[in-house]
This record gives sequence, C-alpha cells and structure tokens, in this order.
Amino acid sequence: MDEKEILHRYLRLRRAELLAKLDGLDEYDVRRPVTPTGTNLLGLVKHVASVEIGYFGEVFGRPHAQPLPWLEEGAEPDADLWATPDETRDQIVELHHAAAAHSDATIEALPLDAPGEVPWWAEDRRHVTLQQILVHLCVETAQHLGHADILRELIDGTAGKGPGDPNLTLRTGEDWAAHRNRIETAARAAARAAAPVFRREPPQ
Repeated sequence: MDEKEILHRYLRLRRAELLAKLDGLDEYDVRRPVTPTGTNLLGLVKHVASVEIGYFGEVFGRPHAQPLPWLEEGAEPDADLWATPDETRDQIVELHHAAAAHSDATIEALPLDAPGEVPWWAEDRRHVTLQQILVHLCVETAQHLGHADILRELIDGTAGKGPGDPNLTLRTGEDWAAHRNRIETAARAAARAAAPVFRREPPQ
C-alpha cells in the first residue's frame, strides 16, 4: 500500500466512524446542541461534508455541483454546523456520501504532488499539494470525530465504537461509574492540595 492509499484509507475510516455516531438516535438527539456553543452530531456531519467539497473540489479545480447555501457570502455564521428543521437527516447523510464520492474521485485522479490553491488561506500558504490536503482532511475529520465521540457519550452513554471496541477497557456500567468517581476524587484532592493556604497574621 503506497502513501496515497494509506492516507485515503484513514480518511475513509474516519468518515465511516463519524456517520456511525448517528446510528440508533432519534431525530432530536442527532440535532440537539450538547455544548454551550451548540455542537451537535448532525451539524458535524454537515460541516465535514461541506469542508470536503471545498478542499477536494475548488482547491484542485474540480468544483462540485452541489449548492451549499450555508457557505455562500452573506450566509448566517456557523450555518454549516447545524441542521434547520427543513434539512432532513437523509439529505445531510446523502450530502456526506456525495462529498466523499467527489473527494475520492479527485484523490484517485491526481498524484500526491498535484498542485492546488486554497483561496480562503493566507497568500503565503495557499499553494498546496494533494498530499497536504489529504493530511489536512484526515486531521480535520478525526478532530470532529473526537467531538462526536464525546457528544454521543453525553447523549446516551455510547463510547468509542460501541460494545467490543478494543480501545475501551471492558467494564460494566457500575464499574465505569466507580472509575469516574475515582478520577473525581483524585481531581478534588489535587485541587485541595494546590489551593493557597491563608494564615491569619498575628495581631501587632
């Protein structure tokens, strides 16, 4: 397997894992904001799809026909990071598949040293290669997959890739609660030890 195939494989795996974070959740849970800044699962899928269309499309002179009104000039800030009531889950998942197919075609058609230009980057670094963009998108997708990991765990307790994930220690729900409590106790003990000690000065 050559370098391009390795990078492409990692990107495909992270895409699939991101989409899997929607599995088994109802319409509310895939959309609801779980953090103070509104981060939500379906919005992450929408964002990653939109990013792929830009980086593997426009950057290499291979624009995608899919309109992305949430990225057009004058669009509401962060409109690519959440789904409106009129945008269905199926539409956003299909957008993700379409973006992936378009990206895959670009990756397969071009060599790693193929030149591209990222017009939304600073002038001194906007000239790139396919290799740079592949690495950039692997990192971008993995970062948002990490966000999705935490969101899914907060929504319904599902961690990692679900039951049987070799990267998770095998514990029961009770064991996980005890493990969390142990960490909480350690954090509180460390905070107490680090707190400044105030001593009353003796009267003059």
